[in-house]
Amino acid sequence: MPKGYLYILRCSDGTFYTGSTLDLEKRFQEHQDGKGANHTKKRLPVELVYTEEFQRIDDAFYREKQVQGWSRNKKIALIGENFNMLPKLSECKNDSHYKEWLRLRSATDDGSNSIKEQKLDINNNNTNNQMDSIKSNLKLSNSVAERSRSYSNGKLLITGEYVILDGALSLAISTQYGQSLIVEPIAENKIIWKSLDDNGKVWFKEEFCFGQIAFPFLYEHSQNLKSLSQVSKTLLKILFVANQLNKNFLSHYIESEKGLSITTTLDFPQNWGLGSSSTLINNIANWANVDAYQLLGFSLGGSGYDIACAQHDSAITYQLLNKKNKLPNQSRFLSGLYSNPMVREVGFEPEFKDCLYFVHLNRKQNSRESIVHYKKHAFNLSNEITEISGITSKIIGCNRLDEFESLINRHETIISSIINEIPVKAKYFKDFKGSIKSLGAWGGDFILATSKENPTGYFKSKGFETVIPFEQMVLK
Repeated sequence: MPKGYLYILRCSDGTFYTGSTLDLEKRFQEHQDGKGANHTKKRLPVELVYTEEFQRIDDAFYREKQVQGWSRNKKIALIGENFNMLPKLSECKNDSHYKEWLRLRSATDDGSNSIKEQKLDINNNNTNNQMDSIKSNLKLSNSVAERSRSYSNGKLLITGEYVILDGALSLAISTQYGQSLIVEPIAENKIIWKSLDDNGKVWFKEEFCFGQIAFPFLYEHSQNLKSLSQVSKTLLKILFVANQLNKNFLSHYIESEKGLSITTTLDFPQNWGLGSSSTLINNIANWANVDAYQLLGFSLGGSGYDIACAQHDSAITYQLLNKKNKLPNQSRFLSGLYSNPMVREVGFEPEFKDCLYFVHLNRKQNSRESIVHYKKHAFNLSNEITEISGITSKIIGCNRLDEFESLINRHETIISSIINEIPVKAKYFKDFKGSIKSLGAWGGDFILATSKENPTGYFKSKGFETVIPFEQMVLK
């Protein structure tokens, strides 16, 4: 079943309205009943003329913003499925045309997330007067951004794993490792992005124009966009969403001659899985002055616990809630619609902390694929969610190692039965004397091991070189 839709409505006056939704039938009826957008309720009745289906609502939202910026003729070509005409009907061919187009578009921004069409003839004699009027309405900052720095903590999910998506109370820790983001003004009108690893070496570098971020649909047919790496495309998507959530985020730079130099630096190796994406999103949210949970939901998706860890300097409990009734959310947090998590700082420094070790498996898992796998096996989990929530509460107050081991062993058994996977200890460490628990997506990143003696030698003999004691991992 698709999780999101792009749709185009034809209004009674012939104009088009483009939107995205989780429930197409319900949303269409809302428009028809005059309960939809301001544009449609003044132009009833409306007709549904085009739809696209997506597996994720954030992809539908992203597509909505692309199509909203298209010309009327290009939308007509899309509706008529004349796809070969789309490149020819693209409004923007270069940066200078983009800036002229943007000035005309900006005047129609009513403060919403939509980018509406304005019928202006840029070739007629009234263009200059129109442009002067438009410019007077633009609220652009006159000051160049000062140098700014943001830092976000890494994360490890101790309990909850996949069922955190369905409202289970979960325990997570913020780590001593994280990521910083530094923003500096430059004289050139572009963004120069550079990412450094934990050794200070550049692992990613790219240059963007502000148009690629504000209105990526203007560049969708350019060779430059097609040649971008997946990392670049993902970064542009995050920045695009940030700009949609705060229209003043990059407004100054659209017509300015100034630009920005951005440098991110990781404290940990990229393959550790401590939150290179979540720390980046939280840093960008701080920079853009937007809600980090919404930025995550509309860009990459996820439960959001990693954002909570990025923002807190202690262990936390995390639970997704339904906004209306404050009950555990049974809809997965993939759309940004449920940005209402319950986050509580807790003290998690058990008396047996010297017996806890984090071991890196170096088998990083794809979070999206893991979630898809979970969905295939997740049915009627209310009992399991209740038990996992109870285990979380007991672990926080646990004072004895043997009790802690019993709780995490039971946790492993429950998750194993849900996702139909063999627990990591049974798979790789059958002869280990202590307990072992998977953290996050099963089979990759870090595991938690309990041992009264330092187990580093044991794990190294198995080929796992990175063993970190509790005290050296957990942020306090």
